[in-house]
Amino acid sequence: MLDPKDPAARSSLCAWLALQRAFYLSPQDAVRLLETSPDPVQVLDRAGCRALLHDRALDAQVDALAALQVRALPWTSDLYPASLRALPDAAPLLLVRGEPGVLLGRAVAVVGARAATVYGTNVARRLGASLAHAGVVVVSGLARGIDAAAHRAALDAGGLTVAFSASGPDSLYPAEHADLAAEIAGSGAVVTEMPLETPPLPQYFPLRNRLISGLSEAVIVVEARQRSGSLSTARRALEQGRDVMAVPGPIDAPTSQGPNRLLRDGARPLCEVGDVLDILGLPRTSGRGGKSSGKADARLGSDSRRVVESLARRPASRDELTARLGLGPGELAVALLELELAGLVATDRDGRLRVVGRG
Repeated sequence: MLDPKDPAARSSLCAWLALQRAFYLSPQDAVRLLETSPDPVQVLDRAGCRALLHDRALDAQVDALAALQVRALPWTSDLYPASLRALPDAAPLLLVRGEPGVLLGRAVAVVGARAATVYGTNVARRLGASLAHAGVVVVSGLARGIDAAAHRAALDAGGLTVAFSASGPDSLYPAEHADLAAEIAGSGAVVTEMPLETPPLPQYFPLRNRLISGLSEAVIVVEARQRSGSLSTARRALEQGRDVMAVPGPIDAPTSQGPNRLLRDGARPLCEVGDVLDILGLPRTSGRGGKSSGKADARLGSDSRRVVESLARRPASRDELTARLGLGPGELAVALLELELAGLVATDRDGRLRVVGRG
């Protein structure tokens, strides 16, 4: 990590910023050159871009980053995550607002639709909280909907979360998430590979998505339409050898088309948070993410409380619960998923649901 107050480090940072400006749209070319020579000046020389080092704006950019409390993490830094450095198109320079060390923790991405349903938002919150309780860093893209719900839940649970941005560190997108980004940076990190003054153009989001999946051991797609950035993240995850999980949804819901197609094509189904903990090799009772106690019931929605109270009296199938409680299929699905992710309800081999984890 480079300290702009040190003259030698400041000069090096200017060189890395020039390298970033030259290669942020073609990071694979930067990696190829850095693997031969990790000196940014030599890389610029070999690429015929040495003139960028004489740009007077570089020194002002160093001051701007300091004012934004953004730290520079070059490809050669010991704090640069090995999982990202191993990518053939790794970012030559990461700009980090927050704590760079959080990038070295075990991480899982939770991504999904911006126009999320109540069902999807609820799932994202449960996943964010449960992963945080298990000591896992929650990674996402700071977007509206599923991303924001996962970030917020991790923060509320006292955990760590990392947000990857598709714009420069001075061009936060979406603007209404400024407070959320500040909270994330307070304990986790907001990260971008984009230079200062770079707007959030559509072509930058696929670049961001490879970093979301690249940092993560697994990518969970909660909701996504047939053509969405979340599916782009899932594709990059598969290319990078990461596990991809998808949350099943109603077959007639547009936001379930993406995860349901992933499941059809071989993605792992996520039916409870324990599924991802199994992949990570973590016990299902890890940390604060173990079986919920009776105190957890107070945080459940009203439908979920009715379901768990009914099942506590007598196990039942979904059809029996629908008749018993008068809930619609969608309402019952949301309530059951909330209870399953909270570790309060399980399904027996005969398909009947029962209460667990209440002591």
